[in-house]
Amino acid sequence: MIVLRVLAVVTGLSTVAVVIGAAIRTVVVPRGEQLLLNLAVFRVLRFMFVGVANRRSSWVAKDRVLARFAPFSLMTLPVVWSVGIIGGFTLAFWGLDADRSLRAAFLLSGSSLTTLGIRDADDLASLVLVVFEALIGLGLVALLISFLPTMYSAFSTREKAVLKLFTRVNDQSGKPDHATMFVRWWTVGAFNRLQELWIEWENWFVEVEETHTSFSALVFFRSPSPDHSWVTAAGLALDQAAIYLSTIRAETSPEAALMVRTGFLSLRRIASFHGISFDPDPSPGDPISVTRAEFLAVYETLAENGLPVTPDREQAWRDFRGWRVNYDEVLVQLAELVIAPSAPWSSDREPRLDFKKVLRAQARSAISRK
Repeated sequence: MIVLRVLAVVTGLSTVAVVIGAAIRTVVVPRGEQLLLNLAVFRVLRFMFVGVANRRSSWVAKDRVLARFAPFSLMTLPVVWSVGIIGGFTLAFWGLDADRSLRAAFLLSGSSLTTLGIRDADDLASLVLVVFEALIGLGLVALLISFLPTMYSAFSTREKAVLKLFTRVNDQSGKPDHATMFVRWWTVGAFNRLQELWIEWENWFVEVEETHTSFSALVFFRSPSPDHSWVTAAGLALDQAAIYLSTIRAETSPEAALMVRTGFLSLRRIASFHGISFDPDPSPGDPISVTRAEFLAVYETLAENGLPVTPDREQAWRDFRGWRVNYDEVLVQLAELVIAPSAPWSSDREPRLDFKKVLRAQARSAISRK
């Protein structure tokens, strides 16, 4: 019996240590880490929310359900952490006193974590654990208070740029179109301000990479509008720069080229964090999901509206493909991962993601970083 109680104390305190480590690594450590506990929570809840969303007939109704997945999962994590801490201390309290029942140990643990004080302990060892658990409970509250504003600040910053971009690229029907922004800016004489756009989106990609790997739940936070997504916005921005570099006869734009490089590296790092595999060194001649006919339709629209396009259409297509191949694969797979709304050249492409492989890769990553 003594051995069993000693084992209960060791097991209980080990559980508490694992849970505290998960909470600190999720909220405090400034780098993205896959944790088995968090991964299990998100995997189960994703399965539930996607299942409910698939039963909805309209996209708006589906998006409404999916929009609750990430916030609900995020708020579930502290509950799971609290349950783990209460369970761990319950075992420890039970093991420290031979006369204490599991029920009494559970009530003492719950009272200590929530600082309600409805149960007390007499022995010194239990009193020390009571104080320690109460401090952990206060610490979890403090972490949550500081964590949520940081998350929503990053979300708000991301969505401001997304909304601005869709306002620029949407056509008269309200749908994103790859030629619309160029035509609109050419018409109003703002074409020389495109360099500002490339710089703005280079900074956006840097911020998104940092926040979406440090706080991985942000990847699944959906835009306020059911027609918008940070992934499809990223694809549109990259495509705009790729079209400019390959098709528009203008002064050389290092800003556009640097934005494309920053963008595809950011998307690759986010994709790697979520277990998505891709070719890290594609060839400019590799196939992409955008067809030649789709690109030439944009080319013709630009030419018809008087924009200075490259006279060699085939060379323009080859150059565009050379830029697009760097982010084509990860863009399409990220759009599938977050179940993005339909948008040209990204979420409307043929699905490529093997979710079983993704889940296995995430689990391996979580185990290797323990």
